[in-house]
Amino acid sequence: MVLQKGKTGLLFAAVFFCLCAVVQVDALTIAEDGVAKAVIMVAPDASEPEKHAAAELAEFLQQITGGKFETTYGFVSGKSRILVGQKAAKLAIPNFSTKGLGSDGIVIRTIGNDLILAGGEPRGTLYAVYTFLEDHLGCRWWSSKASTIPKKPTLKVGKLNVRYVPPLEYRESFWFDAFDGDWAVRNKSNGNSERLDTKRGGKHSYQGFVHTFFPLIPPQTYFKDHPEWFSEIDGKRKYEHAQLCLTNEEMRKELVKNLKARLRSNPAATIASVSQNDWHGYCQCSKCAAIDKEEGSPSGSLLHFVNAVAADIEEEFGNVAISTLAYQYTRKPPKNVKPRHNVIVRLCSIECSFSKPLSDERNQKFRDDIVGWSKVCNRLYIWDYTTNFRHYVMPHPNLRVLGPNVTFFVDHNVKGVFEQGAYQSYGSEMAELRAWVLAKLLWNPKLDGEKLIDEFIEGYYGAAGPHIKAYLNVTHDAVEASGEWLGCFSEHTAKFLSLETLSKGWGHLKAAEEAVKDNPALHFRVQVSQLPVMYVFMMRWDELRDKTQAASADWPMPDTIKETYERFLEVAKRKNMTHLSEGSQGFGVLDEAVKQAKK
Repeated sequence: MVLQKGKTGLLFAAVFFCLCAVVQVDALTIAEDGVAKAVIMVAPDASEPEKHAAAELAEFLQQITGGKFETTYGFVSGKSRILVGQKAAKLAIPNFSTKGLGSDGIVIRTIGNDLILAGGEPRGTLYAVYTFLEDHLGCRWWSSKASTIPKKPTLKVGKLNVRYVPPLEYRESFWFDAFDGDWAVRNKSNGNSERLDTKRGGKHSYQGFVHTFFPLIPPQTYFKDHPEWFSEIDGKRKYEHAQLCLTNEEMRKELVKNLKARLRSNPAATIASVSQNDWHGYCQCSKCAAIDKEEGSPSGSLLHFVNAVAADIEEEFGNVAISTLAYQYTRKPPKNVKPRHNVIVRLCSIECSFSKPLSDERNQKFRDDIVGWSKVCNRLYIWDYTTNFRHYVMPHPNLRVLGPNVTFFVDHNVKGVFEQGAYQSYGSEMAELRAWVLAKLLWNPKLDGEKLIDEFIEGYYGAAGPHIKAYLNVTHDAVEASGEWLGCFSEHTAKFLSLETLSKGWGHLKAAEEAVKDNPALHFRVQVSQLPVMYVFMMRWDELRDKTQAASADWPMPDTIKETYERFLEVAKRKNMTHLSEGSQGFGVLDEAVKQAKK
């Protein structure tokens, strides 16, 4: 091949550029001795989430290295580049594609002197940035108020080539602190209740979250003129603790009209709930009963109805899925009818024992139901329960099953998980731990739940961590030894909460407090972790005092319940705790316990 004079240099430059694009250096220097050595690049027309991802990256890199990182929206050469977003990634890989990444999938890749952090729209690039900061630089966001950001003035990264798509499209850690928008996006939660605006990638947003039959067809509006739209029970139409008559075509037309009006006023909605009320009372009229008999479950008439609603709205709202429940009387899947492609079924685990994995024989009924639904439903979601609604602050030893349960869900074709916790208040038992561990598991179900628990305890409690872990082992060992059914409405008189368990656990908690007495932040976190044991002692004050005296044992609490209560309130109010249970606000139950105590 003969080259014309003057073109040799151009060809050499082109070849050299191509080689630079594919040759991988041993390490990419991001910062050295506190000075930034890389520039962050974003496309001029990048999306709002991509721009926020770049801003977050610059902020945390500065915290880590001490260097100030430039963010540019134009082409830069001669420096190491961190390319944030799909279009910026094309500077290093011209044919870069996010095909197959969905809305949340990520790419983390080094090419020569470039680092690509990109992903699907709208959240993938954000998640790529946070995953890089977490997995490769060691950042952790334990809660909305506590994080670990390492200090590394010199920062280099080796060869990286990560492409990951989370198996769960919907991930919601439904704990009060987890609603914080920054915490949620950094821990990759994307559910309905998180405060996620456009720059934080948005979220899966419901129109009506659950139990929407009567909000869509309110009895006070319709029952007088249309009693036939409501349940027939024992030969009589009624609405008190009842449902809708799901074979009534006129009622369905009205419900669809009302639902469409709500969706038009809520363009952000991606899911609309058409789901049973939070009680039994399903319709027993001849038409509904015939369908349920044929299908082998009241879920039959429900799913026929929901499929029809989904078909009715699809033309106008093609991006909206209809969500319904498999809950209480509808938990058993039907024999024949299958959910339409735009129907989500949320299977609820409320009757299960949460000290045992859901795969355990104790939870066989739920296991059978999830197996059944997984065979017929392409968008199966789970509504799981991870707290004690009757006593938010009481010890609830379910941590050992969190990892196995999420794995169990994904193994059974589940596409979304809603992990319901103490959603009304700070200060519930191990709330920050559960929220963080669940978020990590929902993003990557292959992670080891026990290792995540240990990681959180070490990072959040510091030198107190071993004592906190010992306390948790005491309560978890106790519930296993008792053989009790640990429901989400367990009583404070549970067998596993014996004087021996409480006293032994309290000893570990006091040792934890001593270990961090000179660190105010860690000391307060330990004090919050002590509230559950104090709570049970106060709720059973006289009984436990008598048992202590009978055993000639040392009494672990202050001498009087009044003094114990004052200590509890001091910490609880500083934590901004407002609820001790789902059903009541304030501290009335403890006020009453103090009044009733004899000693």
